[in-house]
Amino acid sequence: MEFTVERQALADAVGWAARTLPSRPALPVLAGILLDASADGLMLAAFDYEVSAQATIGVEEGVAVAEPGRVLVPGRLLAEIVRNLPPHPVEVVLKGTEVVVSCGSAEFGLLPLPVEDYPTLPEPPKRAGTVPGDVFAAAVAQVTPAAGRDDTLPMLTGVRIDIEGGTMRLACTDRYRIAARELTWTPSEPTFAAGVVVPARTLADTAKAIKPGAEVALDLTGTADTLIGVSGGGRSMTTRLLDDQFIDYRSRLTGAWTTTARVRTAPFVEAIKRVALVTERNTPVRLAFSPGEVRVRAASGDSARANESLPALLDGDEIDIAFSPQYLLDGLAGIDTEYARLQCTGPTKAALLTAVPDGDGKADEGAEPAEPSDPGGDTGYRYLAMPVRLTS
Repeated sequence: MEFTVERQALADAVGWAARTLPSRPALPVLAGILLDASADGLMLAAFDYEVSAQATIGVEEGVAVAEPGRVLVPGRLLAEIVRNLPPHPVEVVLKGTEVVVSCGSAEFGLLPLPVEDYPTLPEPPKRAGTVPGDVFAAAVAQVTPAAGRDDTLPMLTGVRIDIEGGTMRLACTDRYRIAARELTWTPSEPTFAAGVVVPARTLADTAKAIKPGAEVALDLTGTADTLIGVSGGGRSMTTRLLDDQFIDYRSRLTGAWTTTARVRTAPFVEAIKRVALVTERNTPVRLAFSPGEVRVRAASGDSARANESLPALLDGDEIDIAFSPQYLLDGLAGIDTEYARLQCTGPTKAALLTAVPDGDGKADEGAEPAEPSDPGGDTGYRYLAMPVRLTS
């Protein structure tokens, strides 16, 4: 095997594949990255029996294959080497019992792993449809902060994906909050429907690493699936699905709200961050909404306190409600419009954060609270969080 490739193209591809390398591989060969050079270009892959990742570098991207072949090299070491190479073309060649990586005056020799022992990479299901990569990445980034971290409850560590024709819905929950996003996509078949739960960490890493501007394809059959495939821009991955059981989150995102408040998103976020400086573990940030303003405040016993007021538009009852500052910031991070809307029915009931379509913030003054069917603005994003119960 022998090929030459541009350093940045190789670094990007190796970085993609290395994301799935297990920290404690079940088999020594699973610590390797597979390099497969052919007349069509170079393919790199990694696999740990749960997740697979593949990256391709085509001839048009600067790879020249002098001799086709396959080789398995230590993955983390290759990633470190490529990351630190000088900005020159990289030559990789199998010479005898070592793989030689040369770049400028730098040269490394790697002992290959037995490629014949490497497991066969899984085949993804058939193509289900496509969605613009930036839209998909934004949607995944909005919902995954609400995913649980407790592996003993696998359902809570996943992203629920529900597809009905041209509508895709994503949702995560850790029992204390729910983040959901609705978007349109292009299914391969107009009547396609599916409901699956994908590991949140894997999907978040994948969506973030897809090349900007690329179209993302989902591979999913919708019936008795055990795998999902996500691909775009010469990158692809497969992952095993979690159990498809999930809470009925959509029914919990509607309600007859007695309080609706609207506030400018960016100043609200900055005020929460400043006030949260005095908080300690489990100390909430309190929001007191009254006509024309919201007071953001927090205190850590007698040691420190903070208080800041912002203009706000209020419909309905005044309210004093408290949240974990990080939960509040996670929800607001998914809102990219000028105004954010908070709706609730009392200081101990879950509150809903949604986006106000740009240009509608001031128009909402004096309006009735949003109807339950309101999708939360033109982003289709909704974030429900349980408040902290206060003793005083």
